Amino acid sequence: MNADREKWVLLIILSIIWGSSFILIKKSLEHFNPFQVGGLRVLIAGIILLPIAVSNYKLFPKKHLKWLILAAFTGNFIPMFLFPIAETEVSSSIAGIINSMMPIFVIIVGALIWKFETTKKQITGTLISFTGVCILAFGGGDNATFKIVPILLLLLATLCYALSTTTVKSKLMEVSSTVLSAFVFSFVLFFPSIIALTCTGFFSEFTFSKDNMLGLMFVSLLSVFGTGLAMMMNYRLLKVSTPLFASTVTLVMPIVAIIWGIIDGEKLTYMQFIGAGVIIGGLIFLRSNSSTVKK
Repeated sequence: MNADREKWVLLIILSIIWGSSFILIKKSLEHFNPFQVGGLRVLIAGIILLPIAVSNYKLFPKKHLKWLILAAFTGNFIPMFLFPIAETEVSSSIAGIINSMMPIFVIIVGALIWKFETTKKQITGTLISFTGVCILAFGGGDNATFKIVPILLLLLATLCYALSTTTVKSKLMEVSSTVLSAFVFSFVLFFPSIIALTCTGFFSEFTFSKDNMLGLMFVSLLSVFGTGLAMMMNYRLLKVSTPLFASTVTLVMPIVAIIWGIIDGEKLTYMQFIGAGVIIGGLIFLRSNSSTVKK
């Protein structure tokens, strides 16, 4: 598969996986507190990827350790806690629209820190799709109100994602996507996740009740697919595309979230149909000029 086709296949698959993460976070929060959801999400991914990390330990990028730590905490640790905390106060649609601002943060962070060049067509395509996300999120007739603190937490999480994405593209592309994910979760974040769970009393209070096991199932699905597997694919997407293109996955995710809503009995409004069409239009526009970003 050539790189151009591969990046679009990865974009679609990631959109489906990460677009489903909001409902899994919501279901997980019915059983555990936000800090436990975040800690379990990272810990389970670390356990699953540990064999890969151990078998490839010689490839550990020691000379880039500081960048690996930065990418790990900003992309795979801090947001894992910020999103569940915020979703206890705001709806998943609000969380989705804030998360969709990642391409804009990528443009800002990439230009200020890494000196990435971004074309006018890429910026225009991103803004078109972001407009579609706004229509999609606010066209459902939901009377949800804005709350400043959770909104700020979501903005911080999205900024962290952008910082991690641009760091990986700039400093860690020499490591394969699978091995890089394994190092991040099994070596860098394994013990921090245990510390987080210990501080919340998870290990001392957990019992094998039906409620806890059901919650563990939701977190495990979120961790295996939405964290471990998705991050491997995301790192691969960064190898065959640009940070801006990779970040456009957050523009498609709200469409997936709406589909989950329909499955759950919600109705799709005309405005949401229009929003979905605008998102696709922006991506088509972006596709026409999505070559590798130069430094």
